[in-house]
Amino acid sequence: MNMLSFLGETPTAALRLAQEECGEEAIVISTKKVSNASDNGKNMYEVVVALEEEDNKKNLAYTKPAVVKSNTSTSNPNPRPIQTQVYDFREEILKMQDKLEQVQKSIWNPKSQLYDLTIPHEFIDIYNLFEQNEFDQEMTYTIMKKTIKQLPVSLKSNPRKVNDFFKLVLRRIIPIKYEIPLRKHQRKIIMMVGPTGVGKTTTISKLAARYAYKLGQNYKVGIVTLDSFRVGAIEQLQAYTNIMRLPLEIVKKPEGLAEALFRLKDCNYIFIDTAGSSQYDVDKIELINEYQKKVEELPIEKILVLPANVKQSDLLEIYANYSRLNIDYLTFTKLDETKSFGNLISFSHKTKKSITYFSIGQNVPDDLIVSDTSFLIDCFMNNSCIRR
Repeated sequence: MNMLSFLGETPTAALRLAQEECGEEAIVISTKKVSNASDNGKNMYEVVVALEEEDNKKNLAYTKPAVVKSNTSTSNPNPRPIQTQVYDFREEILKMQDKLEQVQKSIWNPKSQLYDLTIPHEFIDIYNLFEQNEFDQEMTYTIMKKTIKQLPVSLKSNPRKVNDFFKLVLRRIIPIKYEIPLRKHQRKIIMMVGPTGVGKTTTISKLAARYAYKLGQNYKVGIVTLDSFRVGAIEQLQAYTNIMRLPLEIVKKPEGLAEALFRLKDCNYIFIDTAGSSQYDVDKIELINEYQKKVEELPIEKILVLPANVKQSDLLEIYANYSRLNIDYLTFTKLDETKSFGNLISFSHKTKKSITYFSIGQNVPDDLIVSDTSFLIDCFMNNSCIRR
């Protein structure tokens, strides 16, 4: 857009000159008096108009003569051409738009009106990552507020340092249960619980293969299934256990669990697969409790298996109903089916339950990650499941 200036002894004369030169499409920006008759012998008025360029050239700055014409005075029959600077303001306008977008991004606009926080421009990219990852808003507010106060000014201008600082903050709030292999004569019983279709059976198969063959210890591993509801559940486990040459016990009533565990007494690791159910199906969840009561003298570690591709509110609702089983740890599956990981961090921090494993696909035994903060933070920072 070009800005042009026209002079005349009256505003009308200056405007008429502008219209003759630029046509009716010119937009009047301003009209002002630039000299007095007492100073220069006559009054002079300036009209500034804006005119859209047809060739859309950028960064243009040139000088164009604008002849002063006026019918109101004949004292000067040969007026001198006035040299006016004509600038293309397009680039400046685009820069202003970019600045406005940055300001708009930096304004904290939570659903709750309880919070009032302006994000510094150094934190805008990180703030956008929190938004894209569907991180809990209350936690985002707390983290941003503390970081704005605590991060030294000297580090704020370095994007890499800012990223590293936020990674450190996230590392401190993610609860992790580190894998500690058993000693030779130890035994551990692990029960996997959770909704239908989250991948409990596949995760058990991956863990069984890991402990039996991938740790170099050749642990003895046994599997128990309580899932007699789902069609094909037993057949799926039988196929895996046959391939891995592992013992499988099928239990259909609570009274049979103690006997099955006794038959697997020589195993270092025993994994119990349970029937999946909706978090609202309290009867099926209570049935798992009935199995536990029959072997309550045995220490059984309960792991709640949850899908990564659901929102935090759903995770909290699942946990609320399954917590009656006295959940010890969490395992997340389907990380390869989402690009948002803030819900996992927020949820595990709120429930104070440590994460044990991540499942990143269907391949047995490969698509299993032993939990660590670096893996989850990398997924968070890249909006993608990072395969190792």
